[in-house]
Amino acid sequence: MHIKQKPEDFKVEEMTRCQAVPSGDFAFYRLEKRGWTTADALRIIRQRWRIDARRIAVGGLKDRHAETIQYLTIYRGPQRKLTHTNLQLTHLGQLEAAYTSELIDANRFAITVRAMTDAQVAAALTALEEVRDVGVPNYYDDQRFGSVIHGGPFVAQLILAGEHEAALQSALTAPYAFERAAQKKEKATLRQHWGNWDYCRQHLSRGPTRNVIDYLAAHSGDFRGGLERLPPELRSLYLSAYQSHLWNHMLVAWLADHFAAGDLTPIALRLGEVPMPKRMPPNLRDIVRTLLLPLHSARSHLDDADPRKPYYDRILADEEVTLEQFKLKGFRKLFFSKGERAAWCFPADLESRSARDEEHTGKKKLTLRFDLPRGCYATLVVKRITRAVEKD
Repeated sequence: MHIKQKPEDFKVEEMTRCQAVPSGDFAFYRLEKRGWTTADALRIIRQRWRIDARRIAVGGLKDRHAETIQYLTIYRGPQRKLTHTNLQLTHLGQLEAAYTSELIDANRFAITVRAMTDAQVAAALTALEEVRDVGVPNYYDDQRFGSVIHGGPFVAQLILAGEHEAALQSALTAPYAFERAAQKKEKATLRQHWGNWDYCRQHLSRGPTRNVIDYLAAHSGDFRGGLERLPPELRSLYLSAYQSHLWNHMLVAWLADHFAAGDLTPIALRLGEVPMPKRMPPNLRDIVRTLLLPLHSARSHLDDADPRKPYYDRILADEEVTLEQFKLKGFRKLFFSKGERAAWCFPADLESRSARDEEHTGKKKLTLRFDLPRGCYATLVVKRITRAVEKD
């Protein structure tokens, strides 16, 4: 069985209610890409048009191994098209305010799973009916944890512990599965010559990493300041990855207390297995549709009577951290966002179609189509539906 064998096997389009107008301070664009993360694409746009990151607003992050369509605004941005390899940015008009995730109604997916047998297709269709009935827990999926070295700490964990040098070293040198040759060479230089800032400056090209090293050279290795000079999207990524990890574990604990073990099936994620229900007790259906679980932040305070508080506190105890540490004292640009996330996700208009797989002789392919609310992961739906296939 193969998922994402080709970029066109995973298609996603942002569905927005946003409509361009003739005038406004914010240029509105459609971004079509394949083979790039959203962060990569935004970096290309900034470099080509020499635009400060603070002028760009995007509603969500889209996967690298996919064909994607999404939208963004640039404050007083160019009213023209930009093209790059496997990337096209089209000016649609103007808006009076910046584009945000609130303007995304849903994401529409068309995902093809390849190299399946007839029995595997049948098993997947049975699981699909279960998903139609009970939905899926709204975990953060593997895309959220690309910055985490397998078996190693989160960058945010090191920051919370006050280990600023280790956090910055991890941020600048940790290997990433899909980095390009130039990035690998840059990281190898930093790993080998960490602390020799003059040498590193001489052997790094100008860019975000070089800016951090220039700062360290000029400020006697001020690693706290170095962390604050990471690109904004990376600072946010490192902190949100850890928050997402805590949130997932909170949801796992909630499911363990509310579902019988026989009603759950394990699904493998990059950082470990998580449970998903095969069936749901009637008394839980209304509860899961409205259940919101909070992100861990120094600005989040739950009343003792709040039924979510035991799960919120349990995860802090398990991680041996306190909310006081989440204040990140001494930092000006690093902070953990406050918010809540829906605990459950129900795919809309879930459909499937099987056919001969032109890429694998004698096998079938299964194409799944569905809409998801913003912030939900289509890959979770696919993993749940194909879980029985993987065990076949």
